[in-house]
Amino acid sequence: MSSQTNKTIAKSASLIGFATLCSRLLGFVRDVVIARLFGVYLYAQAFVIAFKIPNLLRDFVAEGAANAALVPVFSEYSVKHTKEEFWELANVVLNLLLIILTIITVLGIIFSPIIVRLIAPGFIVSPEKLATTIKLNRIIFPYILLISLAAYSMAILNSLKHFSIPAFAPCLLNISIIVFALIFGEGIAGLATGILVGGFLQLAVQIPILYKKGFRPRFFKQLRHPAAKTIGRLMLPRIFNSGIYQLNNFVDSIFGSFAWIVGEGAVAVLYFSYRIIQFPLGIFSTALSQVLLPTFSTQALDDNLDSLKQTLTFGLRAVFFVMLPASLGFMVLAQAIVSTLFEGGRFDLYSTNLTAQALFFYSIGLLAYGVTKVLQSCFFALKDTVTPTKVAFMALIINIILNSVLMFPLKVAGLALATSISGITSCAVLFFMLLRKIGAFPLKIIFVSFLKVLLASLGMALVCFFMAQNLILGKFLKLGILIISGFISYIIFCLIFRVSELQELWRWLMTKKGLSPKGTVPESQG
Repeated sequence: MSSQTNKTIAKSASLIGFATLCSRLLGFVRDVVIARLFGVYLYAQAFVIAFKIPNLLRDFVAEGAANAALVPVFSEYSVKHTKEEFWELANVVLNLLLIILTIITVLGIIFSPIIVRLIAPGFIVSPEKLATTIKLNRIIFPYILLISLAAYSMAILNSLKHFSIPAFAPCLLNISIIVFALIFGEGIAGLATGILVGGFLQLAVQIPILYKKGFRPRFFKQLRHPAAKTIGRLMLPRIFNSGIYQLNNFVDSIFGSFAWIVGEGAVAVLYFSYRIIQFPLGIFSTALSQVLLPTFSTQALDDNLDSLKQTLTFGLRAVFFVMLPASLGFMVLAQAIVSTLFEGGRFDLYSTNLTAQALFFYSIGLLAYGVTKVLQSCFFALKDTVTPTKVAFMALIINIILNSVLMFPLKVAGLALATSISGITSCAVLFFMLLRKIGAFPLKIIFVSFLKVLLASLGMALVCFFMAQNLILGKFLKLGILIISGFISYIIFCLIFRVSELQELWRWLMTKKGLSPKGTVPESQG
């Protein structure tokens, strides 16, 4: 992979990463508002389950499919065909999605009582909790239509190498939920209104950009296209793969709904702890894999496996550099993070302790989650959606078995640990299956990078652990000092162990500032 391609990927990833950072920060504010208004009790649990159901179906038909099927095909069409043919395909896909999504939305509203009972069987023993969840689920089901069309718009814009507006769109959902939750206070009205308005805004903000790019919707004039069949063939396995991935999350909720085994509020505890885990994943791994996908697709289209391997190596090393210290940092600082972010209002000490336990065990699998996103993007670019589906199904079975075993001795923490173990196992299997598919790979470079970053991360974790035990300060000030100390110590240990990723990042930053690594003006500018 050329240096210029690396820079392009890094630039796009940094843009998406910044947008995702904004969204995640707003997401944290949203979760803090929900936590302090509702704790881990009735309305928080209803929100978690009701919102998970449309998110599952959204991933079935749109957002997950967009990454696996729409982006590679649209990317190929943008290169090999005229603009008119590209937009013709886009209209056909839009019309098919509208039909499918409308049917799903109507059926979801009708069958919400059955769906909620399947997803949270433990709620059946609490009539109030069950009724509240069903009501909220019915109100927010149209969100599927809105957010799926937003994901479709994102796929088109990403295939045209436009990342900024789609990346910032999720911020609007979080802002909407925050505003309406605060306006309406305790109850489901604010949550429902915020979700629906947020879904609409995520779609609406992308429409002007699509129009500027040349998109003119033609509703239901054409429903067939040769490339639409290709998308369908790629989408079907990805639907199962996305469904399996989401079912993995649902497995935790299903087991977590049995409050008399794992403790009251486990559904909300798992949600809040997993949301913290999603912070580095969303900022970095998701952004990186989203940017890598079109590059992988182009390299696969050109049958350039050498460049694809170099791009993959770059992606994996980048994930190691960020996710390993994040994983160990979360494990060491779990109690401090949860207490500082959420504790207050209805979120009491009981809620804090359970959420910190779940966060600790979720953190064990954080690196595997990030690596899996990059590996899946590579498989999708090679138009292989079957292999990730098989591996995801294997992970689902492992998670179910481990949940059934670990929920009794470890309670809610056992559910989080089961997810981590299944994630690590599926990541390892996916990696070795990709090696078989693409052939010889620079494993030594990958291993050395992993080992050096691991040593630097362990050093950072020891510093954070020592300081956490000895600092006596207010919660916010203490957490801030711990995070800053962790960051500085990680950089120092990276220098000690000569982590090359840090050097490459420094050179890239100096290039962005128009300076050489030594601080001089580059020769090209002299």
